[in-house]
Amino acid sequence: MNVSPGADSGAVGRWLARVCTWAEGLAILMLLVMTALIILQVGGRNLLNLGWPWAEELARYAGLGLVYLTAPLLLLRDKHIQVDIVSARIPGLAGRWLRVVNEALVLAFCCLFLWGGWAFLKKAGQFSTPALGIPNTVYYLPALLGMLLLAVVSLYRLLRLSAALRSATQADGATP
Repeated sequence: MNVSPGADSGAVGRWLARVCTWAEGLAILMLLVMTALIILQVGGRNLLNLGWPWAEELARYAGLGLVYLTAPLLLLRDKHIQVDIVSARIPGLAGRWLRVVNEALVLAFCCLFLWGGWAFLKKAGQFSTPALGIPNTVYYLPALLGMLLLAVVSLYRLLRLSAALRSATQADGATP
């Protein structure tokens, strides 16, 4: 079942789509920066016999942002990598329940990641990156923001799947 926001998704779905599209634009910018920095590093090392640690650090930062800022958009559009060898073969009400449980597990993972990330940053946030001196709280901010947005998207999908499950259950005459 596709739960990505469409014309009937309401204000929350449209808002999520706008936020995720903004995050996508930022991720594309980070991809361009990362590519330029890597080309700069390769050229500097091979042609000028120079290495710039700051470029590598910024490229890693851009890569981190790229991954975590695009994940919510992919989930929202149902374009993320999924292993559905079982769930695609379970029809009807049981398949719908499985999709609801699946989405609840995604949301639980997001919450655990955010909790663990916060605990990590309470300690690591006291330090800075070696080359540029960027505080770790800033360095890992794209990961936390991306995962927070992923949790919001997952909650949105879970609520939509639950509503669809309730409707299907009521239409079948069964009790939820």
